[in-house]
Amino acid sequence: MADVLLVLHGAEHRARRLLELKVFRRDFFRYYEHQVFPETLRQTMRPFVERGSADLMDLGYRVTMNLTADFAGIDRPDRTSEETARLLALVMTFSEGATLVHSTRDKDAVRAEVRLAMRRFDEQFYQPSLARRRALVDACQRGAVPADSLPRDVLTVLVANEDRIELPPEVMMREIAFYLQAGSHSTANATVHAFHDLTVWRQSHPEDGARMDRDPLFLQRCVHESLRLHPASPVAWRKPVCPMHLPTGQEVGDADRVVIDLAQANCDPDVFGDDAQVFNPHRRLPDGVPPWGLTFGVGVHTCLGRDLDGGVLPRADTDPQTHQYGIVPLFVQSLFEQGARLDPERKAVPASHTERPNWGAYPIVFGDRS
Repeated sequence: MADVLLVLHGAEHRARRLLELKVFRRDFFRYYEHQVFPETLRQTMRPFVERGSADLMDLGYRVTMNLTADFAGIDRPDRTSEETARLLALVMTFSEGATLVHSTRDKDAVRAEVRLAMRRFDEQFYQPSLARRRALVDACQRGAVPADSLPRDVLTVLVANEDRIELPPEVMMREIAFYLQAGSHSTANATVHAFHDLTVWRQSHPEDGARMDRDPLFLQRCVHESLRLHPASPVAWRKPVCPMHLPTGQEVGDADRVVIDLAQANCDPDVFGDDAQVFNPHRRLPDGVPPWGLTFGVGVHTCLGRDLDGGVLPRADTDPQTHQYGIVPLFVQSLFEQGARLDPERKAVPASHTERPNWGAYPIVFGDRS
């Protein structure tokens, strides 16, 4: 994670973020949601639906990893299940490294696994993807291919602007690995949490279950409520850039670290009501408070993939046919359309390798819900 966008600050963070925002424009999210994601979702879900069962954690990672690889810039030329499994194993290892502070495993063992995974990722996936993009960018600069034919991903943007930012080769590789990990890890976990929360709510509120099936805007609102309760990272850490005095009376220096408890802030009863700790898609919110709270961060470190994951907030005149819903709501909607439900014979279990409140396995079956 050293020197990747997430941990940068100040001028260096601003320069990197502005550059990579060339990829993360509103029309980019619309393109991925309407053109790339539906086919990725269909292809990935099909064998599991035909089999009649899946572990939603595994399925969620497969769907979101393939999508994340597309906008990060990692090629999968074979498009085989074996190739997907190899990349997925690396991404899962990256996730353990990125969340090391909450790991329940031996941390040195995790670090060794991450170092090995990084070497394999570099050799098997990153270097071939980098070489192809350098050849394409070179051809574009020579006028041999039009600019609009270049891949629309983060790696291509970085390659095309290597002369504008100081980005050593190992840092650029880590940046792409970070995008691949962060996008798939957070989105897969968010999907499982949302499916669980909405399933439980449907069981006790059948009228809302019927509304979810006919009203995609309401389903999106339900997913936003789940995102509030399950931020991808429960805390954020910041270091002061100079000594300062806090409103609490404490003094902090540039060697100290301030921890922002995002999960607790998202359940503040003064903001979200007395039932802030529970799922309630009919919650009334103060003006200016997003339904997902601080789950995507705030300010200059707001998650670049927020609109891709959760979509945009609808307005009073929003057309449901053209609205941008986000891939988590669309994924959950597709699961319900396929009759997905908890497996009655296999229990979902919490993750044991981390202190974060994520699912370790979430068995589901498909078919007629009746």
